[in-house]
Amino acid sequence: MGMITTTDGTGIYYKDWGPRNAQPIVFHHGWPLSGDDWDAQMVFFLDKGYRVIAHDRRGHGRSAQVGEGHDMDHYAADAAAVVEHLDLRNAVHIGHSTGGGEATHYVARHGQRQDRVAKLVLIGAVPPVMVKTPANPGGLPIEVFDGLRKSLAGNRAQFYLDFASGPFYGFNRPGAKPIPGVIQNWWRQAMMGSAKAQYDGIKAFSETDFTDDLKAIKVPTLVMHGDDDQIVPIAGSALLSSKLLKKATLKVYEKFPHGMCTTHADVVNPDLLAFITS
Repeated sequence: MGMITTTDGTGIYYKDWGPRNAQPIVFHHGWPLSGDDWDAQMVFFLDKGYRVIAHDRRGHGRSAQVGEGHDMDHYAADAAAVVEHLDLRNAVHIGHSTGGGEATHYVARHGQRQDRVAKLVLIGAVPPVMVKTPANPGGLPIEVFDGLRKSLAGNRAQFYLDFASGPFYGFNRPGAKPIPGVIQNWWRQAMMGSAKAQYDGIKAFSETDFTDDLKAIKVPTLVMHGDDDQIVPIAGSALLSSKLLKKATLKVYEKFPHGMCTTHADVVNPDLLAFITS
C-alpha cells in the first residue's frame, strides 16, 4: 500500500500486491466507491501470480478530499501518476462503470502513448457518453443525473443505502435476494469519500464524451456488460463502444446487474483470465 502526490498536490492512495516482476493488472473503480470494490478480482488474480494494483480516485476512499479536479482529465492523469510512479509496463487496465471511463481516457491519453498498456477491459462502463444530447439521442435525460445530485445533497447516507440495496446489484428485481454484507460494504466505501467529489463526479461520468478516446485505442479490448444493468444501460454504452474500438470483443451477460463483478465474480473472473491470457 502507498500514497503518491500528484503535480497539483493531491494525495492518491493505492494498493500494490504481488510479485514486482509479474504482469500488472490495474483496476479502476466505479462511482462513488474505492479500490476496495475490486477485492474479489484482486485476490483471484493475486493467487494466479499477477501483480495487482488499485488506487482510490481523488476525493474517494483514502485519497485526499480535495475540492477541485473532479473530472476525467484529472482522473486519468492521477491514474497515470500511479502507473508512472510504479513504472508499470505491459499492464492490463480494467475499469468498471466510471472507472471504465477513467481507464479509457487513461489508455488513450497516457498509457498507450507511453507504450505501457497491453490490454483494456471495460465492465459496465460509461463510454461513449451517458447523457442525452442532440448528438447522442439515445442517452439518458439530464434530469436523471440532476436527480442523483439532489439525492446526494439531500441525504447522502440514505441515498447510498437505497442505491446499493436496489438497482446497483439488481436486488430490486423480483425474486432477488439482497446480500446484507455486500450492501454494507458498498455503503462503507461510498461514505468514506467526499460528498463534493462524488457530487462533481456525476457530471464527469455522465457528460464526458469518450468517442475520440475509443477510436484512438489500438490495444485489444474486452467489453463486458450485463443486459439487466439498471445504472448504465447497455444500449447506450457497451453496444456502441464495441463498435468504436479497433480491437473489441463484446461479451453480454444475460440478466447480470451493474455490480456483476461482486455478485457474479465466479463468472466474471474466469472470463477476465481467459482474455488476459489469450
